[in-house]
Amino acid sequence: MRLLLVNDDGIHAEGINKLAMELEKKHEVTIVAPNDERSAQSHALTLRKPLIVKEVKLEGIKSRAYSVSGTPADCVRIALDQLIKEPVDLVISGINKGLNVGMDVLYSGTVSAAIEANLYGIPSMALSAEWNDGNINYEVAIKYGSIIFEKMKDELLKNKMIININTPYLDIDEVKGIKVCRVGGVVYDYYIMEDNGNNGQSTFVAGGRENKAPEKDTDRFYIAQGYVTVTPLQYNLTNFDLIDRVESWL
Repeated sequence: MRLLLVNDDGIHAEGINKLAMELEKKHEVTIVAPNDERSAQSHALTLRKPLIVKEVKLEGIKSRAYSVSGTPADCVRIALDQLIKEPVDLVISGINKGLNVGMDVLYSGTVSAAIEANLYGIPSMALSAEWNDGNINYEVAIKYGSIIFEKMKDELLKNKMIININTPYLDIDEVKGIKVCRVGGVVYDYYIMEDNGNNGQSTFVAGGRENKAPEKDTDRFYIAQGYVTVTPLQYNLTNFDLIDRVESWL
C-alpha cells in the first residue's frame, strides 16, 4: 500500500520515526510532518505566509521525508497536492506523544491531520500513546496499531473511514485487549497566574487538568482500565436530530 505518514510532534519526533521504520518494511511510505512541534493546533491552516518545504534524511529510514513550516493539516494538504504524485491509499497520523481521547480530539493536530485526509476521500488512522511522567511505550502503540491496521484495512479502504486509536502506558503483556468505544467527554484545564503586573496585564499558564472520573464505556474509561481504544470518527458536525425542529422555528 502507498501510505502518507504525518504527525503534530514534528519531523524528528521519536513516534513518527519508529512508526515509519515499521511501516516501510511492507509498504511504500512518504513522511510529511511539521518542522517543529505543532501540538494542539487542531485544524489550523497557514494562509497568510508561504509554506517552506524541505526534503530531509531521517537516520535509519529509507522512505522520503519532508518537513513543512506549517500545521499538521498543512502537511496533509501540501503532500497530496504537490509532494506525492501517485494516489495515496491511507494516511496514518502519529504516533502522538500523549493520548487523544475525549474532547481532546477537537484540539488535536494528530486527529485533525487524519480528518483532513478524509476530506480528500482518503481513509485514515490517528495513533496516540499515553504519556506517563515523560515516558511512552511506543512498542505497544506499534504492535496494536499494526494489529488494528491489518484487521481493518479492507474496511478502511472500502468505507473511507477515520479511526482514532489510543494505547495505554503498559507493558505489552499487561494490555487487556482492544475496546471499540465512544469519545469520553470533556476534561477542563485550569490556569495558574504567573505574574500580576502593575500595568493591567496578567500572565497565566496552563497548570493542569481537573481530576475527574471518566464516564463509563468511553475511551478515557477504557484507557484507565488498561485497554487499547478504537473510535470511529466523522467530521460532519450537523445535528440531524434538531435540523427539522430548527427549520420549523424559522
